[in-house]
Amino acid sequence: MKKSAFLLPVVAILLQACHAEKETILTQGLTVSQSILVHQDTFLLKGAESLAQPVLTIEGENITVDFNGALLKGAEDSHRPDAFSGTAILIKGKNITLKNATVRGYKVAVMAEGVDSLRLIDCDFSYNYRPRLHSNREREDFSDWLSYHQNDKDEWLRYGAAVYLKNCPHALVKNVTVTGGMNGLMLTGCSDGLFYNNSIHYNSGVGIGLYRSSHNRIMHNRLDWNVRGYSHGFYQRGQDSAGILVYEQSSGNTFAYNSATHSGDGFFLWAGQTTMDTGEGGCNDNLIYKNDFSYAPTNGVEVTFSKNRIVENKMEACTYGIWAGYSYASNFLGNEISDCKYGIAIEHGQNNWIWGNNFNNDSIGVKIFGREKQPADWGFAQGRDVKSKGYTILENNFENVKYPLHISSATDVLIAGNNQFYKYEKILVQEKPNENLVQGAVLDTVPEIATELDREKGNAQPLEDANPTQLDAAQLKGRQYILLDEWGPYNFQYPSIWLRNIEGDQYTFTLWGPSTGNWRTVGGEGWRKINQKTGAFPAMIIATREPGAEILSLQLEFVGEAFMDEFGDFNKKGKVFPFGFSRSEKKLGWKVRWYNYNDTTDPLQHYEAFQNLKNQPALKTATTNDLHYAWWGSPGEGVNEDKFATFAEADFEIVPGKYLLTLSSDDGAKLLLDGKTLIEHWDVHEPAADEAVVQLGGRHHLEIEHFDGGGFATLGFSIQPIMANQVK
Repeated sequence: MKKSAFLLPVVAILLQACHAEKETILTQGLTVSQSILVHQDTFLLKGAESLAQPVLTIEGENITVDFNGALLKGAEDSHRPDAFSGTAILIKGKNITLKNATVRGYKVAVMAEGVDSLRLIDCDFSYNYRPRLHSNREREDFSDWLSYHQNDKDEWLRYGAAVYLKNCPHALVKNVTVTGGMNGLMLTGCSDGLFYNNSIHYNSGVGIGLYRSSHNRIMHNRLDWNVRGYSHGFYQRGQDSAGILVYEQSSGNTFAYNSATHSGDGFFLWAGQTTMDTGEGGCNDNLIYKNDFSYAPTNGVEVTFSKNRIVENKMEACTYGIWAGYSYASNFLGNEISDCKYGIAIEHGQNNWIWGNNFNNDSIGVKIFGREKQPADWGFAQGRDVKSKGYTILENNFENVKYPLHISSATDVLIAGNNQFYKYEKILVQEKPNENLVQGAVLDTVPEIATELDREKGNAQPLEDANPTQLDAAQLKGRQYILLDEWGPYNFQYPSIWLRNIEGDQYTFTLWGPSTGNWRTVGGEGWRKINQKTGAFPAMIIATREPGAEILSLQLEFVGEAFMDEFGDFNKKGKVFPFGFSRSEKKLGWKVRWYNYNDTTDPLQHYEAFQNLKNQPALKTATTNDLHYAWWGSPGEGVNEDKFATFAEADFEIVPGKYLLTLSSDDGAKLLLDGKTLIEHWDVHEPAADEAVVQLGGRHHLEIEHFDGGGFATLGFSIQPIMANQVK
């Protein structure tokens, strides 16, 4: 017995040693070709400059890689997510499972190509790449707009992604978390997959995106606050961010039981460039069923140039509940649309059913209309009949809707007699004549689409192990709680301060953060009085500006419960956490001049001749304290719509300190500080923002040179102080 008792711990130690030997230590460039259990640790392995050089490759068939809770981290400095690079994990092969992984600090956390039956389960791919946003409280910056029109050559990868799947049929992605990044789960060429119970929220781009991806089920996901381009009370652009993005020949998918609230668009579907050019195909026969798309700055649902079914969804407090331009043979059935500017708006739609929807407190319930002339470069409109025609409006309820029906330039519109109208100003507005608009008809038979709908609902039954997706009861809801800083949407979990109102010399701030603990002000400049200097969250501060102050700042600290900050760093209980606010109200007094240029003064071919333009009389001049322009045509009389030059200069004095200078441009631009080039982006490009951090103090001279090569053009400049506890 004594011998056996002695052997037991020895055997246990040997077993533990054998188990430890089976655990894999991650190293740079490791390739895994068989199932492994990763050693539970943090592995700091820097991402390469190229996405084609992954840190870890999983390749083969019938492989399970269990990260066992290990963390793969690509960058030491978490405060510069716009500098993250490389691919963390590349997967190739068949029937491969990756589970229990945490990956941070890369341009792409997981990329899989050509993998049949891929499974990503119980993983966290938060706090990966996201660019700095340049829109601010008062105005948006056009460099923040996204473009997803092309992805046949993986153009989407310029934005990075937590997960990027290419040509991966039968994929399963379940219980994956993505927050504090830009794009979550991006699918291209993927079919017959199941994506559910994922939490992809508080990102600055897209929650789940599809491109040429069909017959997938996207269900029971939390996709809230995937947003940019919003400033409450100033602008509500969305900038093509979305909870769900569906592009280019993605058909036959089911989107059900998702929550995609507070996103740029809740659901954004566009047929694709192929359809726009040829008039063929589209993103068709998708079922959008029982989702919540509320509080979208732009559209709860956008579906265009395609035929789809939008059934029993909720859209509250959006600009458009549903925008469905050029939709045809589509069904809008049983949706709850409230507090929207427009309930359902369809331009040049055909043969659509609007049936059994509830409209409440909307300005306009149903808007049907057409334009006088179609764009010449739309093959869709030039090659097919796009006349606005063939609507059935049946069994809808309109309550407290100012104008339930707003119909113009349409043909063959049947408004059945069993719609209900309560508390309205005028039921039907017809700004332009309609042809064969029939009111009050009674349908004796149930339309065939009712049977089709019942069958489709049967194919979209809730999954047995589905997680709830509705927002928590304690969660703040409403567009006023879409709060964006330079890194994206705020999640109300860490200490933060927001300027909400300016009235004369009084600046009102709201403070949000953990429920247990206290904040206090520890410094700042530019204020004569602050009404409250300490307290608990949430709170409001009213600060009175010092007359003539041009640089305003507040420095605060929080001590209290533990939390995760916006960069994914853990702040333990009781540790002091600094946060703050800074703003420049410096008036620079720009002098701006415009000129035309030609082949002999082309800025790219004959730069000196281009520069010499400013020695000639200007075609237009202006003075401004706020250099922020956007041109869809000519800047002014006598100036070309395309191929014009802008020169601007300013002399100013400023208090000593470190400042962030940002130059936004489309096309080329240069910024010179005291005669030396500081920023140069001298080519034809889409809207872009370039930055420089400089030490200023005293008197300085700024010059800007800009040219427009054609099409849309923009030019903007901003200067912001950098506080001691800010990282730039």
